Amino acid sequence: MSTSAPPAPAIQSRLSVMMFLQFFVWGAWYVSMTGWMTTEGVGLGELIGWAYTVGPIASCISPFFLGMVADRYFATQRVLAAMHFVGGAILLGVPAIAGSAGADAAMGFTHPYILALFAHMLFYMPTVGLTTTLSLANMTAPEKQFPIVRVWGTIGWIAAGIVVSRLPGGDKSPAQFWLAGGASILLALYSLTLPNTPPPGKGKAVSARELLGLDSLALMKSAPYAIFILCSFLICIPLAGYYNQARGFIASPAIGDTNSTFTMTYGQMSEILFMVTMPLFLRRLGIKWMLAVGMLAWVVRYGLFSFAANDHVMWMAIVAIVLHGICYDFFFVTGFLYVDRKAPRELRGQAQGFLVLVTQGLGLGLGAQVVARLLASNTSAEGLVDWQHFWGLLAAAALGVFLVFVALFRDKAAEQAE
Repeated sequence: MSTSAPPAPAIQSRLSVMMFLQFFVWGAWYVSMTGWMTTEGVGLGELIGWAYTVGPIASCISPFFLGMVADRYFATQRVLAAMHFVGGAILLGVPAIAGSAGADAAMGFTHPYILALFAHMLFYMPTVGLTTTLSLANMTAPEKQFPIVRVWGTIGWIAAGIVVSRLPGGDKSPAQFWLAGGASILLALYSLTLPNTPPPGKGKAVSARELLGLDSLALMKSAPYAIFILCSFLICIPLAGYYNQARGFIASPAIGDTNSTFTMTYGQMSEILFMVTMPLFLRRLGIKWMLAVGMLAWVVRYGLFSFAANDHVMWMAIVAIVLHGICYDFFFVTGFLYVDRKAPRELRGQAQGFLVLVTQGLGLGLGAQVVARLLASNTSAEGLVDWQHFWGLLAAAALGVFLVFVALFRDKAAEQAE
């Protein structure tokens, strides 16, 4: 029997299926769970802040697992299979766990529902890095092939939102967790068919400092880089409002969309468009103004939400969602490019990991808690939310960070158009 590797197109197709399922799992519950939570009672609804905090916490922990275990002792595809199998099994049990605990919001992080989500995310978050590692290790031309494979992840997220919106009961149904759990177990089985990918760091020494990217802190001696890191952290605090509350806002009486989970997929659709056209914008604008436009887009998005809430204007809300392509690609993706340019080759991996820790971990994690308290302070005793004021405050916060960045960020190399 021949042991030769499959041709590149065959591997690329198999990796695309893996990436589709990887983000289908996440997209099948992460946005839509707020619809299900609110049906479980006001108390459980108040736990939304904690539900969106466990992911950032898990993303802070996952580098230790990847660096100290997955990268050194086991084949990547087998680790991926094990993580998705356990993570999927946890998701299958989430509705029953939540139902047995009731809606006691006072329990906070210790609520069984929140702990179940946290347990799942501890297994899921490392797989985001694992799928990237496995993909890159099995590509002949990563710079050309990886974007094509990765875009199938965005398509998977969109597909998940569409499927959930078509479930009986839509995003209010506990079936979304069963759908996500089933897809995770399917991916676990599929992972065992992927090309054998030996642990990339076998035999290498590693330290916690390296895993957290702390050696890259030396780059903070550069004032522009320090301003970039600080502004990236600060702007992720108001950014959490979109991930935590946008679906609930679209479904609320302020807008009244009865198919809000499907509507939210417009954001990922625009993400695909702007991802493809990013090279053109980068040449025209350069790094600084790409980042600035990305930040400003969040201000405009929240401003549109605020005005839409006042007059129940659906088109404004949809435009705000469609801005996701600019909001995400121009800010987050361009940020990765800036770090890659600034960091020496030997520190690039650590610097990228530190940026993820600062933004996806610390920034969005703190933001989830801040946004939950902000929502509570703008909710009346009757349960009515002053969405106009809520989104207005987040727009003002994002505007403040944008102005600081534009005023203080001065990096001649980065400001040059590509």
